[in-house]
Amino acid sequence: MKVINPYLNFAGNSKEAFDFYRAVFNGTIVMSLPYKDTPEANRVKPEDRDKLMHISLDLKNGNILMGTDALENMGHKLNPGNNINLSIGTESKEEADQLFNALSDGANVTVPMSTQFWGSYFGMLTDKFGIQWMVSFDGR
Repeated sequence: MKVINPYLNFAGNSKEAFDFYRAVFNGTIVMSLPYKDTPEANRVKPEDRDKLMHISLDLKNGNILMGTDALENMGHKLNPGNNINLSIGTESKEEADQLFNALSDGANVTVPMSTQFWGSYFGMLTDKFGIQWMVSFDGR
């Protein structure tokens, strides 16, 4: 396994939050992807298209803080406890499958492992203890 990083869910203010975290941790925003620039753009209300589907803040030493605007019209409802995921970056597709399958025991799989439009092999689930996991292999 390469890394485990936190992935934060926000109710529409992820840009503001990440600007704050960038200043606090003296990090660098390495990716900022609004919904309007994704294949999901047509599913998002026009007023939400500038919200962020994904943002990454490099904190150095292999630590990355990631986040999203979890929009209700995209099927997300934020509640205490579901505003954070643990994101596992693996060293191979096989390792991603192995970890995802192991975590899937008694879990609610929300995104089965598959290659996504951004290029990563990716899946999401909530394990039997209520912990949300994202597993990915980016091919590098």
